[in-house]
Amino acid sequence: MSQETRTAAAGLAPSVRLVPWSEEDAWLLRALNAPELMGHLGGPETEEQLERRHRRYVGLSTDATAAGRMFRIVLLPEGRTAGSIGFWSGEEDGERMYETGWAVLPGFQGRGVATLAARAVAERARAAGLHRHLHAFPSVENSASNAVCRRAGFELLGERDLEYPPGRPMRCNDWRLDLLGPGPATAPGPVAAPGPTRER
Repeated sequence: MSQETRTAAAGLAPSVRLVPWSEEDAWLLRALNAPELMGHLGGPETEEQLERRHRRYVGLSTDATAAGRMFRIVLLPEGRTAGSIGFWSGEEDGERMYETGWAVLPGFQGRGVATLAARAVAERARAAGLHRHLHAFPSVENSASNAVCRRAGFELLGERDLEYPPGRPMRCNDWRLDLLGPGPATAPGPVAAPGPTRER
């Protein structure tokens, strides 16, 4: 049974379902654009930047040839939208790979939502089959998102300097999940409130 559809078990976090990003999801980008959620990513984006991001997300989720997908995270069993997550093609150090990023609304943080969503998106990336590895690049200062990477089964490769947004240096941790290896572990354990990771 996939991580997206499993029922909640005693002592574990709720379940999540990944819903492909749609035209109606622009409100979620605005809700996730709060200063407290964007602190590790250079601060809130302008309305124009949000509109470009929304168009990109819709394109990823509606174009059958797109090398990635964006999703709305839905918390089960209550069916409420909890955040966003996705995966897309990128390149680092000459390696073609998938990158993932997520953000969880404040009211849903600390409940294991990001960990379950990261495992679910890894299943989607594995099924897409274009690249062997899935990477995440949270800021070294973003302890919550780094904890999500660890709990979702990613391996820490080390620190690196990236730019996000373009022109803004950011010291990141490079986490990697081998999509050809065994699936991620299933028990999330205690989870801190995750902030967003880098999204291109």
